[in-house]
Amino acid sequence: MSKVKKIFLTGLDLKIEDVIAICRDNTKVIISLEVIKKINDNWKAIEEMLDRGDVMYGLNTGIGGFGNVVISKEKAGELSTRMLRAHASGYGNPVEPEIAKASLLLRLNVFAKGYSGVRPILFTTFVQMLNKNVIPVFYEKGSVGTSGDLAPLSQMGLVVIGEGKAYWQGKIVPGADAMKKAGIKPVPLAYREGLAIMNGSQFMTAIAAFNIFDAERLIKQTEIVCSMTIDVLNCVESAYSEPYNRVRPFKGQNDTAENIRRLIAGSDLMEQPKKNVQNAYSLRSVPQVAGACRDALDYIRKITKIEMNAVADNPIFFTKEKICRTGANFHGAPIGYTQDLLGIIITDLGNISERQTNNLMDPACSKDLPAFLVKSAGLDSGLMISQYTQAALVSENKILASPASVDSIPVSGNQEDHVSFGTIAARKAREIIKNTEAVVAIQLLATCQAYEFRKPVKPSKTFQAIYKLVRSVSPAITEDRAFYIDIEKVVPLIRNYQVLKVAEETIGKLK
Repeated sequence: MSKVKKIFLTGLDLKIEDVIAICRDNTKVIISLEVIKKINDNWKAIEEMLDRGDVMYGLNTGIGGFGNVVISKEKAGELSTRMLRAHASGYGNPVEPEIAKASLLLRLNVFAKGYSGVRPILFTTFVQMLNKNVIPVFYEKGSVGTSGDLAPLSQMGLVVIGEGKAYWQGKIVPGADAMKKAGIKPVPLAYREGLAIMNGSQFMTAIAAFNIFDAERLIKQTEIVCSMTIDVLNCVESAYSEPYNRVRPFKGQNDTAENIRRLIAGSDLMEQPKKNVQNAYSLRSVPQVAGACRDALDYIRKITKIEMNAVADNPIFFTKEKICRTGANFHGAPIGYTQDLLGIIITDLGNISERQTNNLMDPACSKDLPAFLVKSAGLDSGLMISQYTQAALVSENKILASPASVDSIPVSGNQEDHVSFGTIAARKAREIIKNTEAVVAIQLLATCQAYEFRKPVKPSKTFQAIYKLVRSVSPAITEDRAFYIDIEKVVPLIRNYQVLKVAEETIGKLK
């Protein structure tokens, strides 16, 4: 839970941690008078441009294939409402409430910069919705990622005019009912505002923010579980030593190696005679693989933070100069490329986890552990089929990791003839993260079961603490049972960062 009670929304410095605090922990948003003034001045500049007869895309023209059709000022407000309704054409399951809320938050952060041409009343009404948890319901599919996330953000925008659906106190209700119960008055749209709501990359960026936050913690927890496997298999420590890793000076590699050294420190198991001169690649290359994941994720975070605080919009209105400029700042390429990369690195993290599990299960690898970690071989199957589940998940990840951003398809009468598919990239990456959480959870189950055959020799203090956590929900295996129940109970220990929490309570904050 976030300890911060309120966060200022300025359009300049929103962080991924702020998104999590606001959308997961319900931290409130504050708006300064300076932001309101910026938005109001921008709106006045638009009115002046309209009065002097400027033709501005999406404000007094149609959009997409109708971009050259000029609309009268009197009809421009009606245009906003009609386009919002028409573009609300998504499909599929409703987006998770926290990501839907983040999409609204990120769109407001664009408005706060004062280039989008919306009225203060629309902006402040959206802020009320955010703070009172009137969360628009919109569907996960339908965005090609350019012009931004049109279909989902349009459906999101329906609630502000008293239409569509919303999450309210854990239920999906009509948007008008949610607004009424929250004491928020719907706002009829003025010219420009329909396009302003929808024409950006905020849905894909919202998913990306959560993916990064969760992936960073998944990498650390994978390192923790890998260190436990290293411990219980009594691996050769030189692969994780400071001198060995120092001479290849990638930051991520050296951070991972340091974490492993701290996590296995004090283990009596590691003091036992070694069975190998060196271990399998999946065991000794954790610093190189998890470390490379860390370095890639640092880059992904950097790009995503820029996008979160950018004017991802079109057209853009410059207050001082009183001019309108059009382009493609809605294009999702930065998020598409980086979310494809995120999916790739987490997929490989799952690969190494599954291979380490195999080292526990196969006596040819472990040297002295029973096959599938069960005493009554043949009568009992042990964790044999749990590894099948791992295999299915990592293979599914490999399919999902095929890049979305290399695809494109022309739409809107070939006016919009190159698209990013950034939203699909982000959605796929999210599924890969969830699958990999389960893969690592199964490795954790197997590692704890392997320790049953190492007792009474003590592992590291971190191992002991996490072993106790796992055994609080999943007892040691003495005979076969329905292991899906154990998997269901252990996955949340990874997904909710409990393994990380226990490890850091034991040895302090990890790199």
